[in-house]
Amino acid sequence: MAVSPSGPHVSSIAILSPTTTNGLGKSTITESFDKRKKSVLSPQPTQPADREITEQLNDNVKQKYIKEKKLGEGTYAVVFLGHLRTDPSSFVAIKKIKVNAEYKDGLSMDAIREVKYLQELSHPNIIALHDVFSSKDQNLNLVLEYLPRGDLEMLIRDTHIHYGAADVKSWMGMLARGVWFCHENFVLHRDIKPNNLLIAADGEVKLADFGLARSFADPYLNMTHQVITRWYRPPELLFGARQYSGAVDVWSMGMVFAELLLRVPFVAGNSDLDQISKICEAFGTPTEENWPGVTRLPNYIPADATHIALLQGREFFLRQFPTAGPVGADLLMSMCTLDPQKRNTAFGVLKHGWWSTEPKPTQKQDLPRKSGGTKKMGHDLTRRGGELEETPFKNATRQLDFNTARDY
Repeated sequence: MAVSPSGPHVSSIAILSPTTTNGLGKSTITESFDKRKKSVLSPQPTQPADREITEQLNDNVKQKYIKEKKLGEGTYAVVFLGHLRTDPSSFVAIKKIKVNAEYKDGLSMDAIREVKYLQELSHPNIIALHDVFSSKDQNLNLVLEYLPRGDLEMLIRDTHIHYGAADVKSWMGMLARGVWFCHENFVLHRDIKPNNLLIAADGEVKLADFGLARSFADPYLNMTHQVITRWYRPPELLFGARQYSGAVDVWSMGMVFAELLLRVPFVAGNSDLDQISKICEAFGTPTEENWPGVTRLPNYIPADATHIALLQGREFFLRQFPTAGPVGADLLMSMCTLDPQKRNTAFGVLKHGWWSTEPKPTQKQDLPRKSGGTKKMGHDLTRRGGELEETPFKNATRQLDFNTARDY
């Protein structure tokens, strides 16, 4: 199921272009990137000839593109439709990240991460970064793949669009391949959700918004637990885990899977505490018996002994997600396992038997589509990494009777 990467050319100009390496996610990449960032945004004295060459290289990249209409604007960025100067029919999205005086070098870590990881990752199911250049006002411009059909959230929310199990299987396959490629290269996305899954003109789903991404080559390195939009955040992060793996992204994939099937978020808490409560109601109460070590996590809250819910089994998932079928329900259960050590991996997801069962995944060109995607893409790309927006889904958690559905 794996797809070989074959991405577009990325400029090797001096501006924020990390040195290409064979091993991704290693400290040498970050150090090289940080040094180059400092040298560009806080320039040291250089010879006039060097500065002239750098500026010329930057101008050469900038002159390759023509900006057209504005697609969207936010406090973080402005997104324009653009095209190659030599080919007006070859469209791109130009994301101009605004310099912010609050940050030491004018750019947030979200913007730096986005450039770093998009330049390292080239795959059909990850949004492509074609070029990077700076403008006279010191704003950074990312030339991104043009994805005119919006995102998966648009399709889920639009009740006039009908889709079935074959369509869900196709979308999930594209998501799984993109996440697998990230993990194979030691990169965690850390914000997988429907409106970060943009759709290309040919129907291909692309994983976007790498503002919260980071490498995880060192398994003993502490990381922040304050990542991933709450509704898609796994229980180990809600309990304050500082060391984690690709299992956090797999949980988010499971939540997207469930949302595609139900057409509303499956567990949507109003606070972190409420999110933990809803996860426990839906999947069972985490204990030392079903999740060894959970009680030692920093934010673990002991469960009331009189209100411990047993872990749900396959029958629960099949009843709640009948359109997935027995094999699909088994896959979803493996992605929603409370203990991250027992949770499926992105590679395991791709190897699961669900993909070979009927119905076969819909061909990407035949997938449901919605008009107005260009405007939605512009809106999506103006957001900062990890932003949780107010949507019509807020407080609209699916009301399920977990008591009658529980397996004892």
